[in-house]
Amino acid sequence: MASAQEISDFLRQVEKRAFRQTAYAVRDDHIALDIVQDAMLKLADKYANKPVSEYPMLFQRILQNTMRDYWRRQKVRNLWTSLFSSFSPQDDEEFDLLETLEVEGEEGPAEQFERSQTMRIIEKAIEKLPSRQREAFVLRYWEELDVAETAAAMGCSEGSVKTHCSRAVSTLSQWLEQAGIGNQKLQKRGVKL
Repeated sequence: MASAQEISDFLRQVEKRAFRQTAYAVRDDHIALDIVQDAMLKLADKYANKPVSEYPMLFQRILQNTMRDYWRRQKVRNLWTSLFSSFSPQDDEEFDLLETLEVEGEEGPAEQFERSQTMRIIEKAIEKLPSRQREAFVLRYWEELDVAETAAAMGCSEGSVKTHCSRAVSTLSQWLEQAGIGNQKLQKRGVKL
């Protein structure tokens, strides 16, 4: 059984990484923060009696399930929003050009813009992947979990993780090639995929 200090230390260690992972998945920092906090509370509330060595996999599983819950709720909300959207006037004032450009180091505006456009294309391609492939891809290559850790987090076999990752990489490669972005172009733009 873990002490309160051990739980606190573990959560402090994983909070930034969990936030980055969740923010990438949901594309909203405030929602990502809520999801991570919910996952942390669930871990502390329901699994305080478990040894600390089990926390990394438990937390990753709780975090993934909390994200899935969020997507399910969003799907229902989006359905009802789209049904009732015909009753309200349409506004296209949500686009903000300043939010599309990210400031990164000593690059000039042209390089920053090119990099942000490349990242946008990659993110849109990742969003198109089936959910299990996207989850496996993000956990393996962006969160750098090994195959066993990814399998435990996803609740599937290691073979399934390898299959999902292989299909995701193959599909992404094809889509990026069609968009005119090959491996050399990605490396030139400083994008690591």
